[in-house]
Amino acid sequence: MVEIGEPTKAFIAKHRDDDVRNLALHPGKVDGVDLPLALRQIEGRQIALKKLPSWTEVEGILYPPHISLEQCSSEQTALYKSQILKGESLVDLTGGFGVDFSYISRGFKQATYVERQTLLCEVASHNFPLLGLPHAEVVCAQATDFLSAMPAVDCIYLDPARRDQYGRKVVSLTDCEPDLTQLLPALFEKSKRILVKYSPMLDLSSALAALQGVAEVHVVAVNNECKELLFLFDRERSGEEMRIVCAHLTRGGLSSISFTKEEERGAVCSLAKEMGTYLYEPNVSLLKGGAYRLLSQRYSLSKLDVNTHLYTSNEMVADFPGRIFKVESCFSMGKSELKQNLAGVESANLSVRNFPQTVLQLRTKLKLKEGGDLYLFATTFAGKKVLIKCTKADSLD
Repeated sequence: MVEIGEPTKAFIAKHRDDDVRNLALHPGKVDGVDLPLALRQIEGRQIALKKLPSWTEVEGILYPPHISLEQCSSEQTALYKSQILKGESLVDLTGGFGVDFSYISRGFKQATYVERQTLLCEVASHNFPLLGLPHAEVVCAQATDFLSAMPAVDCIYLDPARRDQYGRKVVSLTDCEPDLTQLLPALFEKSKRILVKYSPMLDLSSALAALQGVAEVHVVAVNNECKELLFLFDRERSGEEMRIVCAHLTRGGLSSISFTKEEERGAVCSLAKEMGTYLYEPNVSLLKGGAYRLLSQRYSLSKLDVNTHLYTSNEMVADFPGRIFKVESCFSMGKSELKQNLAGVESANLSVRNFPQTVLQLRTKLKLKEGGDLYLFATTFAGKKVLIKCTKADSLD
């Protein structure tokens, strides 16, 4: 069991806000101090201040090695998952630092945390009582071994490891551990509802083609950065069409759009013939989830081009799920038009959408610095390569 002696506790308290790298090189007087453990706790708390702010308010929380903190969910995304799974009994087969478990398990009467690493199990056993989880059972075991022997439960949660034996990041389903494509039959023998978390880098179409029985896919973004893909399997919904839920979490709360692939295919999507007064850029969860035609129909917007996922209208649609810009001009890449529309412009926020050049290439060509209040979108509009000059009309916050 991990024990922190009094000299180490005092060292942690004294240096909790110090730069960990400098502290490792110049720790000062360390008589009786377990320096590696102290540095891990100091660094862990500093990471948790942003990722798990409520945990840092709990006295005595233990933090694991850096890689486990790096891979764990944030407080926001863990809370989101806790709304998906409810029931009597839960098993988390890949416990890790225990962040997801600590939030999801509150919706269950019985909850079992399973983890193969002894150190993480010790950390979890220490932390769960402090976090108000008296019903949490900690088991140190391989996920597949525990699964084969466990009784049936209402829900199972997994977060397959996304690093190989050499510590390199992996993305494909079959490279993750455990391999869900092989494990699904055994999982369905023990539970009717299964939630699995994957990296946002995973190719969604390929994953869905490889997995059978997906009831919902949740694309979870935080402050316009895609963080997680969640696959929900539900035996009781086997006859229903799969739903895609695009969830965007910001300081202002949750914005969520749900749809089926059939609804996306059947949506009436108008293509713009002229640039409107406003330009609309969907948040990243919608782009990852594939809500393209649907946005045109639901918000009465015109799409700039078949493969350009930007939209326009002459009227402000204030509840659009993304960023809204006021268009100043739309022009070609011809020398005279560039000179006319970019005269006096030294800096801009440059974005490329369905355009043959990268941001770096374009920034070099246009001799523009990054930043300022001006936004430039290089894109394809009505079959032509254009630049759209605009200013912010809203805020994602």
